[in-house]
Amino acid sequence: MSLLDDFMVRATLAGLGLAIAAAPLGCFVVWRRMAYFGDATAHAAILGVALSLTFSASVFGGVLAVSLVMALTVSALSGRGFAMDTMLGVLAHSALAFGLVAASFLSGVRIDLMAYLFGDILAVVPADLAVIWGGAALVLGLIIWRWSALLTATLNPDLAFAEGVDPKREELVLTLALAIVVAVAIKVVGALLITAMLIIPAAAARPFSRTPEMMALYAVGIAAASVLGGLRASYVLDTPTGPTIVCVVAILFALSVGIAGVLARARSATR
Repeated sequence: MSLLDDFMVRATLAGLGLAIAAAPLGCFVVWRRMAYFGDATAHAAILGVALSLTFSASVFGGVLAVSLVMALTVSALSGRGFAMDTMLGVLAHSALAFGLVAASFLSGVRIDLMAYLFGDILAVVPADLAVIWGGAALVLGLIIWRWSALLTATLNPDLAFAEGVDPKREELVLTLALAIVVAVAIKVVGALLITAMLIIPAAAARPFSRTPEMMALYAVGIAAASVLGGLRASYVLDTPTGPTIVCVVAILFALSVGIAGVLARARSATR
């Protein structure tokens, strides 16, 4: 009997793969204040699912393609007369609505929308694990390869230009990585909760991090802990697994904020 025959082992590996991919990328989302950008890309995933099932194509490929198109569209339309948050709100909810309507027209195809909206990590099969870990390795490789350039372009675009780094190119790298994470994560936490796994671990790690590299590592640890804790809590309490994972990481964020506040008051009291 293979170790991967156990559905909990597969779920754990899938969640850890998502944590490794999403947490470092989430640091850049937090630094660049791109939370709405992540939402718009994630909401487009449902449209990608509907189109994939319509043309009998790979769901991963369809979600990746539509998410990438959405991310590139948002980048292209930024600064064209509308505020960024307005444009993101329009595109995010329009993509989600069109995706849900398109799914309703699928005849002869059984589609579990709840699984795509909120994830179904317990139904992950070995083939899904290969896709999730392949995507995670690709995202992690992109971030490690472009780390210095991405960081410079994020902190100071003018300095990046002076050092020969094109901020637009680095934004495209982030856009590609974000689309891959969305395609990987839809099976684990679903389209509506992907952004939480991007943002919350990074936000929880921020108060305790002195360097960007430290923040990325802490974010991975927090995301991994939330996956393990969420799976255990879901098993014990018989609750939906994807939302439970997000609840655990939200609790870790609240603890992080509380501990950071206590430490700040203690430091100020000793001065």
